[in-house]
Amino acid sequence: MTDRQRDRDAAVGDAAAAIIGSLGARLPQVSRSIQRRLATEIIELRNDPQILDLLGASVEGNVETVFDAVQYDIPIDRVEPPTAALEYARRLAQRGVPANALVRAYRLGQQALLGTILDAIRRADLDPGLRLDVYDRIATVTFRYIDWISQQVVQIYEAERDHWLENRSSVRAVRVHEVLEAADIDVDAVTAAIGYPLRRTHLALVLWFDDAEGSPTELGRLERTVRHLAQSIDAPGNALFVAADRMTGWGWVSLRPDDVESAVAALRRTVAELPDPPYIAIGAPLPGVDGFRRSHRQAQNARNVALAAEGLTRRITTADEPGLGAAALLGENLPEARRWVHETLGPLAADTENDARLRETLRTFLGHGSSYKSAAEELHLHFNSVKYRVQRAIERRGRPIADDRLDVEIALLVCHWFGAVVLAPND
Repeated sequence: MTDRQRDRDAAVGDAAAAIIGSLGARLPQVSRSIQRRLATEIIELRNDPQILDLLGASVEGNVETVFDAVQYDIPIDRVEPPTAALEYARRLAQRGVPANALVRAYRLGQQALLGTILDAIRRADLDPGLRLDVYDRIATVTFRYIDWISQQVVQIYEAERDHWLENRSSVRAVRVHEVLEAADIDVDAVTAAIGYPLRRTHLALVLWFDDAEGSPTELGRLERTVRHLAQSIDAPGNALFVAADRMTGWGWVSLRPDDVESAVAALRRTVAELPDPPYIAIGAPLPGVDGFRRSHRQAQNARNVALAAEGLTRRITTADEPGLGAAALLGENLPEARRWVHETLGPLAADTENDARLRETLRTFLGHGSSYKSAAEELHLHFNSVKYRVQRAIERRGRPIADDRLDVEIALLVCHWFGAVVLAPND
């Protein structure tokens, strides 16, 4: 290589490092943009809020590794695969997400990243000829990395899928999935296969550990929790437990007719007494095979709402809580729900303690049929305090609520369940 070529190569390397350095300062924003695109274009990747969060961590880990390889001229064969990327592959295998969805995510992610890099190069003050060489340098590194990491995650995926299928309670799990998904089943045959009475009234549970506190060995704790909850209400027969993945379990408890009305409240009291319970979402008690399915869907919806909120602040979430079903539906498109909340509530949607008090007071007031007295009793406030807060909330909104009261109630409900996720930042 001539001196001129060496100088040119050094100039390309320096410019590439500078471009990546500027993007590295915006790593979280770049990663979130890629995550949103993947969740939009690959439907299999957006079915579970917890898995979607892990997708974000995987994307950020991969992008950071590519940036480091370019900026510090690290050969691809010397980099380490991001931990979140490997764990994400394992989780997809456990959930039965097709491997091609994982591979496609890397291809689309690469395309999105290169588009961002190209925009940064165009904005940079570089000689036109140097721009092309810089893009070629960075693109070559990303292609090599994607080819390499794709092989790594697919190997992890295949190994985990084999391991998961071998070690889960395969017969029971398969039959439970049949009950949840098939339109027509032999109820008595499935009852015998899974050892659980499908003709009774069912209370479904979804239990999970947060990634930071759980471990792959915690499924036993989840199963023991289901058994303990069933025993606490003296449920007839055996409770049913199926692993959804290494951190999540599905449970069903059969109920006697006399226990249907009180079962959820009784489980709440039991969970409150546990020293270190998992997070639990509970459906409504419903009868027969259709009730088995519907209660499970309700528990899943309750879990989705709990996970979508800003931080896991409650150990138990139940489908019978007022407005949770509607919140679950609105939570399927949180970005649009956030925009609508801001349009509906105006400044009252600000993420401040004062606005939170005003929103909760107004929500309670409207929920009690615009009765200041009833709202005051629930909030343990003086009548005049409730009246003042309601008036102040309307003033903060900037317009009366008579013409669109229903919209206001729903928007307040969304704020109640999702908190800061749908609120305007307090700048």
